[in-house]
Amino acid sequence: MTEAIFKYDEVGDTLYITFVPGKKATGIALNDQLLLRIDKQTRQAVGVTIFDYSYLAHPAEMGVRSLPLTGLAELSDELRGLALEILRKPPVNAILLVSTYSPSVTETVPITLLQTGMLVEA
Repeated sequence: MTEAIFKYDEVGDTLYITFVPGKKATGIALNDQLLLRIDKQTRQAVGVTIFDYSYLAHPAEMGVRSLPLTGLAELSDELRGLALEILRKPPVNAILLVSTYSPSVTETVPITLLQTGMLVEA
């Protein structure tokens, strides 16, 4: 795997991050702002697209923004497991930190936040 390639589209406020240039991939919409691109055969990340990047990269009044991974609920068990596996390991975990929000003892919601230290300024 080569070093990540970052391309920011200022007009669309979209950050494209590519880990494997030119590789065909399956897109997984993690939510309205995050698209994870994966190679299902090799179980590797191909890239991540972040929509509304400047909004997400800047902290809110209360701190960094966390986003629910609502798109995971729409996936098959197998694809959800693969997506979570890929999200938790390099190179994706250097960009997206995955965690869990627990609104109650019996309910958990997967969430993520941007690791903005290595990302581009918007």
